[in-house]
Amino acid sequence: MMIRNVLSIAGSDPSGGAGIQADLKAFSARGTYGMAVLTALTAQNTQGVTGVHTVPAGFVADQIRAIFADVRVDAVKIGMIANAEIAETVADMLRPYRDTLPIVLDPVMMAKGGSPLLAPDAIDAVTRKLMPVASLVTPNLPEAAALLGETTATTREEMAGQAERLKMLGPRAVLVKGGHLDGDDSPDVLAAAGGLHWFEGRRVETKNTHGTGCTLSSAIAAELAKGAAPLEAVSIAKAYLAGAIAAADTLTVGSGHGPVQHFYELWKS
Repeated sequence: MMIRNVLSIAGSDPSGGAGIQADLKAFSARGTYGMAVLTALTAQNTQGVTGVHTVPAGFVADQIRAIFADVRVDAVKIGMIANAEIAETVADMLRPYRDTLPIVLDPVMMAKGGSPLLAPDAIDAVTRKLMPVASLVTPNLPEAAALLGETTATTREEMAGQAERLKMLGPRAVLVKGGHLDGDDSPDVLAAAGGLHWFEGRRVETKNTHGTGCTLSSAIAAELAKGAAPLEAVSIAKAYLAGAIAAADTLTVGSGHGPVQHFYELWKS
């Protein structure tokens, strides 16, 4: 069986819970070989982000070019983009692969603690340039609203409407994540070629949810690389993330929002 190669284009989290570090863990946990192109360095821990140092867009392009010149890439996950120049560069580099390669875009805008990870003027570049390149986009409710220039959805009906409107911007599928809704449930909705599909989920009582968006989008990319259809990939990835959140409290990492347990299926006590 061929082991699939998955590339993450994202920022670094030195505490290991989100960003490139979470992506590589998720790729590995889902049985794929992970690679990484850095867009930004952050100074952060489980309590928040204290600094961001962006990588020059030209060097981001150099990293992507180097990977594709030598390594078979079976899927790409895009995370923290940081600014408009990097967004446009990544879009230009990946556009030739749009029809042949699964490309998952997680439009990261805010860290768990509320620190901005995307320049305000970059939202337009993400919407116009990156989204049409993506096979699947995975915004949470505030991100979906920002991409559309609308208010944040507060009901399932509003979520579904925003998912469909985001799909009209160019991606083949959109997964709007409902974790910011009030209540005990955390539903997600997928707008794809076959229409709308809801994924139901119950909240897990834990503060350790740092990097959940990164982990989910990376797990989806891994499953797409292995040949799963979007609906199946999302279903498998959501089940994996639910287990990682449920096991999060077995880790003792920091005093704030800790990471999920990416290797809960492998690390047996």
